[in-house]
Order: sequence, then structure tokens, then C-alpha cells
Amino acid sequence: QVQLVQSGGGLVQAGGSLRLSCEAPGRASIETDTVAWFRQAPGRQREFVSAIRGRGGTTDYADSVQGRFAVSRDNAKSTVYLEMNRLKPEDTAVYHCAFRWGSGRFFNTPDDYAYWGQGTQVTVSS
Repeated sequence: QVQLVQSGGGLVQAGGSLRLSCEAPGRASIETDTVAWFRQAPGRQREFVSAIRGRGGTTDYADSVQGRFAVSRDNAKSTVYLEMNRLKPEDTAVYHCAFRWGSGRFFNTPDDYAYWGQGTQVTVSS
């Protein structure tokens, strides 16, 4: 069992920035695994945003956030961050982090992940 604890998020004007955190407090290391970020807006399916995986810290991004969002990892704290810049109203959603064992390839659907954070609201006003 893997517990994920999220923090961050909130309300920001368009063009602003926010940072989300996802900690795995019971995990000594998350280097060999994959942690991803998904988001879900009202009335829409949960969609992939970004992921970081493996010892090399390979990162993946959805086209909609490429160049604006950055995912990073602090191995000592077993924490993954999502830095969100130049936010747009269409980025408004509940953001969830998710964990899966291993890091062999890119996984970008919710069904690929067994463990989830509690979710945090991000609201971008126009």
C-alpha cells in the first residue's frame, strides 16, 4: 500500500503560477517508480498531465501543458512537485497525483495507476 499526501493548489489569476506537492510518506524511495499528475474538470474525464519516472527522472507531459508545467522530484523527501506557470482558465480542475510500481515505460491512463492522492483544487480566473 502506498499513501500519497497532496498539498498546494488554490485560486490564481490567469498568467499566474502555482506549485503542487505529492508526498509518499511511507516510501523510502520513489526513484524506481512512476509518479504522475492527472486532472479532472467538472463534466470531463480525468486526463493525464505529467509524470516523472525512473532513476534518471524521465519526464512526460501532455501537449496542453508542455512548456508551461514542470514536474520534479526530491528523492530525499519522497516528494514530487508540479510547478504550473502561465496558467490558463482551462487549467481549472481537481489535480491528483498517482503512483505505480516500476518505470519501464510511459503510462498515461488512470487505470495504469493503483494509488492516488486525495486531490487538490486549482482554479484559474480570467
